[in-house]
Amino acid sequence: MTALPESKDIIRIPVSRLGLGMFVVAIDRKDSKVAISNAGQIKHKDSILKIANAGIKAVWVDVERSSDGCGLKKKVNPDIDASKPLVRKATNNRENKQAQAKKILSEAKSLVRKVLSETYEGKAVEVAPFEDIADKMIESVMGDADALKCVSALRTKDAYLLEHSVNVAFLLVTFGKHLDLDKALLKEMAVGGILHDIGKIQIDNKILHKPGRLTPEEFEEIKMHQVHAKAIMNETEGLSQISKDVCLMHHEKLDGNGYPNGLKGDEIPLHGRMSCIVDIFDALTATRCYKEAMSPAAAFKILMSLTPFHLDQTLVYEFIRCVGIYPVGSLVQLSDERVGIVWESKGRDALNPVVKCFYSQKHKRYTEITFVDLRKSDLNIDRGISPRSLAVDPSPFY
Repeated sequence: MTALPESKDIIRIPVSRLGLGMFVVAIDRKDSKVAISNAGQIKHKDSILKIANAGIKAVWVDVERSSDGCGLKKKVNPDIDASKPLVRKATNNRENKQAQAKKILSEAKSLVRKVLSETYEGKAVEVAPFEDIADKMIESVMGDADALKCVSALRTKDAYLLEHSVNVAFLLVTFGKHLDLDKALLKEMAVGGILHDIGKIQIDNKILHKPGRLTPEEFEEIKMHQVHAKAIMNETEGLSQISKDVCLMHHEKLDGNGYPNGLKGDEIPLHGRMSCIVDIFDALTATRCYKEAMSPAAAFKILMSLTPFHLDQTLVYEFIRCVGIYPVGSLVQLSDERVGIVWESKGRDALNPVVKCFYSQKHKRYTEITFVDLRKSDLNIDRGISPRSLAVDPSPFY
């Protein structure tokens, strides 16, 4: 047990005044706070009796993490005009970020579409526009990545190649920031991420978009996209080696059984290993012509199963920590059977994000849109779910 740091949100309350919904973080011992391992909201009166029977006279309660109805928080008077701009400002701030994130991703997809078309016609790739998009992604991630994470989670089956290219770049920037890589390296990785599947423009669409399992011959044809990419990379002026590596190493394996070059172990640098992880994760969590999207939790299990022979185990663990058990933009079901989008996670532990609820599994109908802050609620996340498990389309709520 350790003493808690001082905080204006943590107050001392006699056990006789404890109520349901109060978030107990410590017991009082000789007028000092002593943390307890099972901190949390009081959900049953029996819990209060146990505390009293243990001879504890007072506890320390986190007001901010207590429920709104426990009596500790001041009620906001709706008639006071001074409170309204604050609410509006907070809402508009996320709305503005969301709009900006959509603009960045739309710009990026338009650029990929244009370059794929020009590459198919034999034109050279210009690096500068990709660097501009990479700068915008980095700026967004460095500021507050939640809006961009949320928008990037919205997928469509028919735009896989465009969305996958952009999302791989965004995930590389997010992962790189988590690993404290410098901005110059993040920029080069992002450019490589956007271009990483450019060789697929030379693959027959019948194979590329085949709804069923590929034959061995068709898979060999798919693997040729890396050979085509290498030729395109060699003709692209101003493209850094880091960007080329990200493009040409995302199908390599640590045991040497990957392609196109069969690189092994230390022959695959950090950014190459990161691109392998990110590429697989985004492909698994996307809707494809031949499969539905997986939940992030299911994708994490597959990533772990591919270590240590295919993927770097330490980096996979770090990636899961970076993205989070319930990533922003993913769908979750709460303990009251409401379904929502993980909306905000910055500065929070993985199990207590803000969730934007819009549907009830219990009643099989839409609900009033409600933002549930799990740090202040009696509810908890029951499980992560995939879009295919819903009877409705969640996309309008992003």
